[in-house]
Amino acid sequence: MNVNAERIDAMPAASRKRRWGPRMWPYLFALPFVLTYAAFQLYPILYSFVLSLHDWNGIGAKTYIGFKNYVQLWTNDPLFIKSLWNTLLMMLMFIPLTLILGLALAYWTFQLTRGKRFFQTINVLPYITTPVAIGFIFSYMFDWQTGLVNLLLTKFGILEEGFYWLQDPWGSRAIIALMVIWRNLGYFMIIFMAGMTVIPQDVYEAAKVDGSTGLHTFLRITMPLLRNITVFLVVTSMIGGLQLFDEPKLLYGGWSGSAQVGGPDNTALTMIWKFVDESFISNTRFGYASAIAYSLFLLIVLFSVVSYRLTAPKEDKR
Repeated sequence: MNVNAERIDAMPAASRKRRWGPRMWPYLFALPFVLTYAAFQLYPILYSFVLSLHDWNGIGAKTYIGFKNYVQLWTNDPLFIKSLWNTLLMMLMFIPLTLILGLALAYWTFQLTRGKRFFQTINVLPYITTPVAIGFIFSYMFDWQTGLVNLLLTKFGILEEGFYWLQDPWGSRAIIALMVIWRNLGYFMIIFMAGMTVIPQDVYEAAKVDGSTGLHTFLRITMPLLRNITVFLVVTSMIGGLQLFDEPKLLYGGWSGSAQVGGPDNTALTMIWKFVDESFISNTRFGYASAIAYSLFLLIVLFSVVSYRLTAPKEDKR
């Protein structure tokens, strides 16, 4: 130890500077990102948690109340429980259907020899369409007087008169689920097709030699090899579903003519819509809204872990 200390002391200052200089460059390059993240991401996250422990309307002084916001949220706020229930119901409607339809559409498109790029483009267009346009399209299609859906159903004799889709509890949920499916189906198709392109063709050729049919090959070879892709889509769909806001808000935010919060009897109210309503629309209870945000964060973590544990292969769970 003494010999090393003497060598370091004997080392010229310029040599030590050259030695430590290259080691500092990675930290200097990362410093702008770290500072920006701390200022615009980490600090708001920590401040929101502190705010959730206070009663504050954005104007007066903050009043520390501990975890009373969380207690009231989970024990004495039926609208929050209903928003959670609505969100879970709509997730059960659109996540399985989007996965199944996306996989089937990807497999069918992948087998095409002509027009593959055309069908890929057509199916991806809804995903890049703005949510405002989607809300306008679906509110117009399902309008009970001039909507295209009611016109077709009454013309073919399925309905005697127009059905008020946007004011029916289950009809509103079904329309929102349909909006999500229509928008995300092309994205799911592209992700599944990306997974299919990396599957070795030798596997399919060997299965063909062994007499495997198209359906058997799809069920026994394609689907198991796309397991990781499916896990990724399930987890991200759970996260996105719990943050559902654009579709219900735009459907009832003015295009339908009602501009009502939560839809008919709050059957379209989601957790994010509840958060926005408590923050900026009906109230300015920023402490209570922060408690909603952190409760949603914990639910997202819980559902992400559960969905991963249920869908991931056994070797990945170890």
